Amino acid sequence: MIETLIQGLLLGGLYALFALGLSLMFGVMRLTNTAQGDFIVLAAFGAIATTGALAWSPLGAAAVLLPVSFAFGYAVQRWVLNGTLGKDPLPSLVVTFGLSIVIQNALLEVFSADPRSLDAGGFNLESVALSDSVSVGLLPLVIFATAVTCTFALQQLFDRSSLGRAFRAVSDDREIAELMGLDARKVYALATAIAFVVIAVAGVFQGLRTTVSPADGPLLLLFAFEAVIIGGMGSFWGTFVGAMVLGLTQQIGFRIDPGWGIWFGHLMFLAVLVVRPQGLFPKTRG
Repeated sequence: MIETLIQGLLLGGLYALFALGLSLMFGVMRLTNTAQGDFIVLAAFGAIATTGALAWSPLGAAAVLLPVSFAFGYAVQRWVLNGTLGKDPLPSLVVTFGLSIVIQNALLEVFSADPRSLDAGGFNLESVALSDSVSVGLLPLVIFATAVTCTFALQQLFDRSSLGRAFRAVSDDREIAELMGLDARKVYALATAIAFVVIAVAGVFQGLRTTVSPADGPLLLLFAFEAVIIGGMGSFWGTFVGAMVLGLTQQIGFRIDPGWGIWFGHLMFLAVLVVRPQGLFPKTRG
């Protein structure tokens, strides 16, 4: 059971990376990105293509992918999503759903439906023995440490930087923020760019951890959405805790029966919606 709990927490670290970008975009723009999972898959395939074409290591591919993702996220928000923002959430939902379909079909055309993965050079097979009967993989530990670092960095960005104050200002009242001199479109674009950097990190780790295929996006979106809802919309540490709860619940389900893990996670999600629909740690802003 101790090993199950440890593996659940480590799995939650990956889910936290899936969900942080979603939480950031909602916290700043009140925008639910239904293409979140597909952008993660796109980042994974981008890393796979880079390592294959240039014979680089996954670390080298990530070094190129992160700034590209920042620029891509900025462009997507500035020229695609900004026009959908407003009191009505439907336009942004429709546009991001359309982006999801476009990404899936583009990946199918370019890479086919065959699952692929990043070559970790054997790092994904290495482990650390905690005791005679319990060991944990180095890759999951790195993923968990990265999730903690990203959560802490985002919270510090919101709480202790001028950019974070701008994020909070446009989130609270866009019109007053613009009267005070802020360019809301630029602030939104920067928030999306940062979210896409986290998405790229999640994509690289997903490609290292397991195989990915163009159709994986909706399932990854579901895990991210469940983690955000369990933790509380717009709260970074809440999202992290929600991901931990989801990972633990799934891992316990897997221990009972290999086919029950994801189902147990869905049951936990529904239970939180019924008992505490605002999430465990609700917060309307970062």
